[in-house]
Amino acid sequence: MQPMTLDNMPEFLTVEEYRKLFRRGRSSAFEDIHSGRVRALRLGRRLLIPRSEVHRLVQEALEGGE
Repeated sequence: MQPMTLDNMPEFLTVEEYRKLFRRGRSSAFEDIHSGRVRALRLGRRLLIPRSEVHRLVQEALEGGE
């Protein structure tokens, strides 16, 4: 299985996939979501992060934003 990149990631990432991609701890990943820094969809008990949100975070970082 090849590693996940911006080019081959699924349409929605689990919190675990997000945390691995951004090398965040589990608590930090959930804090990102609950603070509103990362937008996520709640489907039942699951939180899913849209691929477009990952692209937004990368773009902000490249532009020198938070």
